Amino acid sequence: MDPRQKPRLIEIIQNLRDRIREARANGWLGEVEGLQVSFDAAMAKLKSLKNIPTDGRPQLVDLGMPVVTDDASPSQPDEGEPRPRS
Repeated sequence: MDPRQKPRLIEIIQNLRDRIREARANGWLGEVEGLQVSFDAAMAKLKSLKNIPTDGRPQLVDLGMPVVTDDASPSQPDEGEPRPRS
């Protein structure tokens, strides 16, 4: 997310808080649940913005640990399938 959009994200979060408050007051439990999901996602985005460098450096991305499997051998064609020609 572009760090310049942080003020807009804060505005969205405040709006979601107000809408959740209104939905609770009216007993709209399904609406509260849906709004809460959106609120949680917006808060997670806001939190992730804190980790973005603001000096123009590229951001690092965690790709996780590679998983090595034994599936590296070429597969054999099933019976009935034509074999590739060499």
